Amino acid sequence: MELIVRGRNVEITEAIEAYARKRIARLERFLPTISQAELELAQENTRSRDQRQIAQLTLRMTPGLLLRAEERHADLLAAIDLVVDKMERRIERFKGRREGRARAGAEETAPAAIGETEEGGRIVKIKRFEVTAMTPEEAIEQMELLGHDFFIFYNPETASINVVYRRRDGHYGLIQPELA
Repeated sequence: MELIVRGRNVEITEAIEAYARKRIARLERFLPTISQAELELAQENTRSRDQRQIAQLTLRMTPGLLLRAEERHADLLAAIDLVVDKMERRIERFKGRREGRARAGAEETAPAAIGETEEGGRIVKIKRFEVTAMTPEEAIEQMELLGHDFFIFYNPETASINVVYRRRDGHYGLIQPELA
């Protein structure tokens, strides 16, 4: 497993990188298909001091699956611990769902990460990603694994780009665009 450690407003010392490598290496025991782990460490100036250090961990697996987790804490090493613990829980949930799908005879497909934009009148970030063909149920599963509120995917049943999203009532919605 390749590990990439990046810092944003944080100096990545050898000690921090070694600590992160040791903690993240444990994840490979839970899921040996991990090809790459990317840990982004950041510091933000927030009102709440206990939320200033951010650790975001993205795991890339074959055949193109993604898992992502993010945690915040006052201490950077504690944020790393929290994000690795959260990722362990996501991996367990992922493995359980994958086994359930395998029993049902469903095929696994490769999902994509979602794009991000910032509200406030202007686009401040553009993110490009590959869209993978999957069913709405698989897209919901990937959305949950990534911890997002919506997920964009290609629906082969409708031959179009669709969006699934989490509703406030706990259910899910599906957006199927139509040209006017």
